Amino acid sequence: MPHPLSDLVVHTVTKPADAPAERLDADILVVGAGIAGLSAAIQARRLGRDVVLVDAFPVLGGQCVNSMIGLFCGIYGNAPDYRQLTHGIFGELFEALEKTDDLHYNRTHTQTVTYDEVALGRWFENIVDELGIQVVLGASVSGVGIEGGVIERVDFATRFGPVSVTARGVVDATGDAALAWEAGLPCQVPDRTVWGSQQIRLEGLDESGKPEPAELVARVDEKAAQYGLVRRDGLAFFFPGRDTAVMNMTHVEAPLGAVEAADAQLRGRAQADRVVEFLRREFPAAFRNARVRAYGFPGRRQTRWLAAAHRLTLEEVRGETRFEDAIARTAWPVELHDRVEGYVWETFGPDHVHYVPLRSMLSPRAGNLVAAGRCVDGDAAALSSVRVMGPCSAMGLAAAHALDLTLGEDVHQIDLTALRDRVRQNVEG
Repeated sequence: MPHPLSDLVVHTVTKPADAPAERLDADILVVGAGIAGLSAAIQARRLGRDVVLVDAFPVLGGQCVNSMIGLFCGIYGNAPDYRQLTHGIFGELFEALEKTDDLHYNRTHTQTVTYDEVALGRWFENIVDELGIQVVLGASVSGVGIEGGVIERVDFATRFGPVSVTARGVVDATGDAALAWEAGLPCQVPDRTVWGSQQIRLEGLDESGKPEPAELVARVDEKAAQYGLVRRDGLAFFFPGRDTAVMNMTHVEAPLGAVEAADAQLRGRAQADRVVEFLRREFPAAFRNARVRAYGFPGRRQTRWLAAAHRLTLEEVRGETRFEDAIARTAWPVELHDRVEGYVWETFGPDHVHYVPLRSMLSPRAGNLVAAGRCVDGDAAALSSVRVMGPCSAMGLAAAHALDLTLGEDVHQIDLTALRDRVRQNVEG
């Protein structure tokens, strides 16, 4: 029987002058769906809270999925023991991706974990759906209703119209402290650019011919000017057995203005194309047939962050300061990309661990806001050592617990004994 196409009626519509915003209500609103925000949303939902999760990207996963970072970093301690410092979602996540061979462990001075970003993205989407977390995507913060130090409402602009969310507790996991900024809360910015990266995944490679890391860096340093490369070093994260690799060989600006950010993205992709040409010519054994499978969204390391009750310092990182309100730990090096041609890389010893205090996640001017991820407070060098995925995930988990313990009250007055009991696995042992 023919399909009744004539039954499809088309209507002419015009936007009403008083079109209302879509309105949502939650116990906890999480803004930002990267590793920190997802960890916060998942934990809050498992604590029985109604959760709304919002992100400016049109997909979940933030930078860990969509910027093709390529590696989970900062989860494990240094050689020779490689003890696990962050738990939370990683047990179930790693188990799931191991079953599909979408994960690989690398051991050098520390242990990192190579992953397939497509498989990771689907894992996040599935668990968010299974838990019944309300999701709004492609939504940027457009306004914040804050009264007496309490964030009562957050407004978002989307291509489908405005959305307004009321919640008793709020997590800013935006990376750029976009929520805190729109709320009029004090924020920090570095006095010079901390460079981001345009990651790409290459395919058609021959892994057997891959250069040693030191050889790659030396050749980039020697030939950078010839190929128009601005960064004079780089890393290739091969996924064993797949003849693909994520390339981390660019430095791109990460501005906070809309027009400048778009320009930076285009310049970053042009840089990445020059990297591919360099690799094809200089290392043909591995890269002769290289082609770009995908360009990641622009990677941003340190742009703008919360001015919190405590600013984590480089001295506290180097000195392994153990805070009374510690909620996360890592052994990741100081990795400060404040020079276009390279970056600072200061590693630590076998037993080194440094910590993130809850106070570095709390604004003195907001009683129901917790920052998580790379927009927590620290001096530039200290922040560069805690903004990787291990501690960012631990911060998200701690944010969920902190708000669960204080919902409707001032998070600064939290019972630290109760919080420590909940986050013990991420700060002890």
